[in-house]
Amino acid sequence: APTEGPAVPYAVELGLTVLHTALYGAVFLFAYLQLWLLLYYRERRLSYHTLCLFLCLLWAALRTTLFSFYLQNSLQALRLQQPFAHWLLYCLPGCLLFSSLCLLNLYFAEVIFKVKCAAEFNKYKVLLYLGSLFTSLLFLVVNLTCAMLIHGGVPENQLKWPVLARALVNDSLFILCAISLAGCMCKLGKMSSANVYLESKGTSVCQAILVGSVVALLYSSRACYNLVAVAISPDNVPGPFNYGWDNLSDKVSV
Repeated sequence: APTEGPAVPYAVELGLTVLHTALYGAVFLFAYLQLWLLLYYRERRLSYHTLCLFLCLLWAALRTTLFSFYLQNSLQALRLQQPFAHWLLYCLPGCLLFSSLCLLNLYFAEVIFKVKCAAEFNKYKVLLYLGSLFTSLLFLVVNLTCAMLIHGGVPENQLKWPVLARALVNDSLFILCAISLAGCMCKLGKMSSANVYLESKGTSVCQAILVGSVVALLYSSRACYNLVAVAISPDNVPGPFNYGWDNLSDKVSV
């Protein structure tokens, strides 16, 4: 019978862990400095920009904390016994990422509606907000339910299917939202008047399309990777997917 072993040499795993910790720390510092700049220039009202930066800041802080903890004690980091700590470090970052994706979808949908017809946006504004909120809450509830099952005394041999269902729902939502964002980018690219509106907000159509396309590609590719990793990588067989930390949000509890 195959025995559990490291998928990569320890030195490589350590190097990758340090690299990820440094990258997450850099993202945290970037978001932190951006928020201070907004405060310095007296832009204190709540906006999509501010909300995205707050989500990014919190996400990077949680990921940096987790990977720093992993450097000190990898086994303890992978087997947190406290339900809240486990949910906070493993599940909440995924929820924050999904919320930021929903926020981007909402922003670009609002831009399209306002450029096309402001009155039409007012007509569908409540539906857009409620749809984004409902989708984010659905993602959160799925993660909370799975976390409660993991720490609720359910036998380990019965946990695989709930976790697989969670991965399927989570990553499907990521892919759908990424497709929606890509659709918004295509729509923006065809609207010549969108550039005037976006320039009044301090950006341009090219910048918006670039950022939106990169985000959609990254999120959808990561979601596809998670689905493949959870589906084909058993825990007791070393493989290219089970580094122990590379798929923290979806595979750690399978």
